[in-house]
Amino acid sequence: MAHATVEWTDNLAGKFDLKALLQLIAEDMRERADGVFPVGGIRVRGIRLTDYVIADDACAEDAFININVKMGAGRSAEFRKAYFDALFVRVRAFLGDLFEKRPLALTLYVEEAEGWKHNSIHKRLEAKH
Repeated sequence: MAHATVEWTDNLAGKFDLKALLQLIAEDMRERADGVFPVGGIRVRGIRLTDYVIADDACAEDAFININVKMGAGRSAEFRKAYFDALFVRVRAFLGDLFEKRPLALTLYVEEAEGWKHNSIHKRLEAKH
């Protein structure tokens, strides 16, 4: 399981390619995590935020993108540090010069989660091979 939620302020609409960012994160989890995240358990979604206050609420151009990742327990601290450091660098590079064009905050938070799940996507993926 690896679920990523990308929250972004609506004043960024049209300023970056949200779908491409979601695809980048999903592809990264599939291709660069050395099989640590089962493909059938990867979920990446975007949530456009319309109600928010940033800093002193004095600049309408202030914006943020926050990425929250939940994953099942058991990944080593070494893996988490190396993988998420690299993912953060890739996301920053994807956003390019957006940081120079406006006040922008980017955050990435990772948490281990315990949960209950039922998923037949794994079965579909196994049938492909």
